Amino acid sequence: MTDEVSSAGVPLLVVTRGTPARDELAALLVVLASRPAGPVTSAGARQASWSAKSRLVRAPVRPGPGAWRASALPA
Repeated sequence: MTDEVSSAGVPLLVVTRGTPARDELAALLVVLASRPAGPVTSAGARQASWSAKSRLVRAPVRPGPGAWRASALPA
């Protein structure tokens, strides 16, 4: 097996334990190469406020004048 070195002089992949077969290394490299290089950011990735799970949580009922009436009203 030949050791390929990146332009910085550092090996691209180092096997620290065991002796994998060429097809196992090839499968690993295909998986690693298919991943995106960095975090994917897009405008649609932000969750809309109407579908936020925090909207399902009810606001706490505070004791005080008219609290019993406010407890039945939607938040």
